Amino acid sequence: MPIIVCSIIVCKIVILHTKIFHSMNGKNVLEVFGCNVQNIRKEQNISQEKLAELADLHRTYIGMIERAEKNITLRNIEKIAKALKVEIKDLLVK
Repeated sequence: MPIIVCSIIVCKIVILHTKIFHSMNGKNVLEVFGCNVQNIRKEQNISQEKLAELADLHRTYIGMIERAEKNITLRNIEKIAKALKVEIKDLLVK
């Protein structure tokens, strides 16, 4: 059973990975993610400091993410998505 679950997860990751790379238009995944975080944050009139507070992250970390200076973990991606009240895919695909 774990093999089937693992295969399903791998398939979903490959599909998401393909969608991300087809939608990036020359930007790497960190740039796309950072740009999406910044755009959504600004649309919601949330400061970097407030987003950091909502996501339980350090305020300077948010700026580094938006500038594509940090390779963010999946857990922190989830925290930011929840703080912005969006799905994770909305932060990865443009």
